[in-house]
Amino acid sequence: MPPFFVFNFKIFAIVFYMRKIFVVDDEEGILTLIKVHLEKEGFCVKCFEEGNSLFEQLKEDVPDLIILDVMLPGLDGFQILKILRESEEYREIPVIMLTARGEEYDRVYGLESGADDYVTKPFSVRELAARVKTVLKRVLKEGNILTYKDEIVINLETHDVFLKGKKIDLTLTEYNLLTLFLKNPNKVFSRSRILDKAWEEKYVSERTVDVHLKHLRDKLGDLGKRIVNVRGVGYKFEG
Repeated sequence: MPPFFVFNFKIFAIVFYMRKIFVVDDEEGILTLIKVHLEKEGFCVKCFEEGNSLFEQLKEDVPDLIILDVMLPGLDGFQILKILRESEEYREIPVIMLTARGEEYDRVYGLESGADDYVTKPFSVRELAARVKTVLKRVLKEGNILTYKDEIVINLETHDVFLKGKKIDLTLTEYNLLTLFLKNPNKVFSRSRILDKAWEEKYVSERTVDVHLKHLRDKLGDLGKRIVNVRGVGYKFEG
């Protein structure tokens, strides 16, 4: 298999890093337990004791996954799930239901209402973390990840770019250039073709390509040497 579309657990460990998880539960001890363990796994965790504070936060920040207790003051978990699934803005957020109610009817009702998984109290935090990762794996499908030998990892959904496990900041143009080359290894692109494929602006000089590629090479360190100039033609990424 070529090195560009590899999808394995090492990459998942990188892609999971700093994924945002919202946890809604009215028991402070449960919130603390979940927060501490998931943060050790590399997740960014925010906690809420009831539904209204969750929805206030959603106006500012949308998580990658919600862990949602059923028995809550005010809106219960099923009502919150219903609102989420009926919302055009939030319907795609994965939800794991967390509850002391373990009857089959409750589990089936939660799943049929749109929950992605269902965990019954008391629970193992290690199992909960594993279920979080399993749900995220289903959401982060293979087509959303572009890699080169595990050294460069691009999440095409979030535009996050990782170099040897560390996140790097690229401009939009640099991101477009890198994805263009990784999707087309060893293919030579003329400067005009690169402008067509990777630039948002319409009126820029072809020499602008050289400047941006130099910046991208610098940010890629040793791997930047793989972006090579083909004299008289353009550039390619050597795979």
